[in-house]
Amino acid sequence: MNPWFAKVTILVATVAMVAIRAPHGRQSRMIKVVESRKGSLEIFLLAVAGIAFLIPILWIATTWFAFADYRLYLAPFLAGSLLLALGLWLFYRSHSDLGTNWSVTLEIREAHGLVTDGVYRRVRHPMYAALLLYGLGQAIVVPNWVAGPVYAVAMVLICAFRLGREEALMREHFKSAYDAYASRTKRLIPGVW
Repeated sequence: MNPWFAKVTILVATVAMVAIRAPHGRQSRMIKVVESRKGSLEIFLLAVAGIAFLIPILWIATTWFAFADYRLYLAPFLAGSLLLALGLWLFYRSHSDLGTNWSVTLEIREAHGLVTDGVYRRVRHPMYAALLLYGLGQAIVVPNWVAGPVYAVAMVLICAFRLGREEALMREHFKSAYDAYASRTKRLIPGVW
């Protein structure tokens, strides 16, 4: 199968992700931050995510990662494309349900509310789940040992180092309301974990 199918798919998915996030970024920047946990670890994780997001674009636009290319097959391409689409849908729903409560980093904004409906009704971190699905889809779609899995690896790192810190911030801010919410939901996978 021609690798251009993967390149076009990843390019479209990248544009879709930016189109989903951009208006929410503009909207959230207009609301004052009242508490921030943006330390050196957070800056490092954001840098890793940014670099991991750009590497597939470099794979598309240059030959820098050609040494790690392998043959693209139809079945993995279709499965990965499905995961990308599911990840983008969940990414969109997460942003829509969060509204002005979304932030790229660990922050509490003025009038920050605890969102417990929509996709947040069953999972506390659907946006992380979306990014993991997207990363897994990219790993399967992109026939390159570097550019394919790089985003999935970055998202696993973010989840490993950020989920607990984010939940601690929510617990401090929303107190027993967050504990009650956490007791009836799972972290990333509905009904499982």
